[in-house]
Amino acid sequence: MQSRMNHPAMIVPGAMEALQAVSKLAETCGLSKKVQELVHLRASQINGCSVCVDLHWRGLKHSGETDERAFAVAAWRDAPYFTDSERAALALTEAVTRLSDREDPVPDDVWDEAARHFDEVGLAALLLCIATINMWNRLNVATRQVAGAWMKSPEAREIVERALAAR
Repeated sequence: MQSRMNHPAMIVPGAMEALQAVSKLAETCGLSKKVQELVHLRASQINGCSVCVDLHWRGLKHSGETDERAFAVAAWRDAPYFTDSERAALALTEAVTRLSDREDPVPDDVWDEAARHFDEVGLAALLLCIATINMWNRLNVATRQVAGAWMKSPEAREIVERALAAR
């Protein structure tokens, strides 16, 4: 496998820093690392982004998650490992990620359940988290970035490790 080009965030000056800054906002607003990683993993699974699936199961492990929870994210509705607030975040993630799949992309019941578990700032942070991972997924999939390749490049590994450590 070979990517079509270097990652756009590595090419455009300031892009990586800008994307990381938006990602950091979710945490500064109180959205837990675990919820962020669950959201990142689920959206990445839906979007078929192998780079982000590879990265975010590692992020879950780094956050202290169990293998059972990491492996069950794709089947979260049928797995007993998730809290009600995590389920609300995952449902909102799926709705916002699959905007074109349904007539009412983000139905009131999904929104209301998320709003029941997250205050306005937390909900805004969750939406930024979902939007940001969807952007990363689209950049990676469009340019055919290769899962695990970031681990081979010292520069990319340093950037990713810094991002994980900052969370």
